[in-house]
Amino acid sequence: MESLDHAMRRGAPVLAEYLGGAATCDAHHVASPRPDGRGASLCIKRSLQDAGVAPEEVNYVNANATSSPSGDLAELKALKQVFKDTSQFKMNATKSMIGHCLGAAGGLEAIATIKAITTGWVHPTINQFNPDPAVEQFDTVRAVKQRHQVHVGISNSFGFGGQNSVVVFAPFRR
Repeated sequence: MESLDHAMRRGAPVLAEYLGGAATCDAHHVASPRPDGRGASLCIKRSLQDAGVAPEEVNYVNANATSSPSGDLAELKALKQVFKDTSQFKMNATKSMIGHCLGAAGGLEAIATIKAITTGWVHPTINQFNPDPAVEQFDTVRAVKQRHQVHVGISNSFGFGGQNSVVVFAPFRR
């Protein structure tokens, strides 16, 4: 990432625009994310505020999705607290294809979010068998990549000890 001025001066192609982000820590809660989704939803809300984006503008979520039932359900609860209508957005799980890369996971998922923006393709969530009924409200791009024009995308990273971060990206428009 670099400033727009710097990228333009050196003639670099601008792939996407970082609109904002947030990081939160719920130090009194060791589970991550909190089972009720409150810590993660607070982080999502703050990232959207920082980006100057309304929840209705987001149409893509690269989920943290570690494939742990408690963590994934807490993330779904967080998303439902922020996004009242999810019928127009896609959500996928990069970790379903590459595993959990620990400290590198957030960076790789941000790259996947930017690739979705630049290519118009959202990668699939693979190995999703017998999803919890709570997942049914979301298009998780199950098994096969899909065409999708991303207007605003977020990438969620929720870590051990209540560490949460969310970054917001959009196509670069000049």
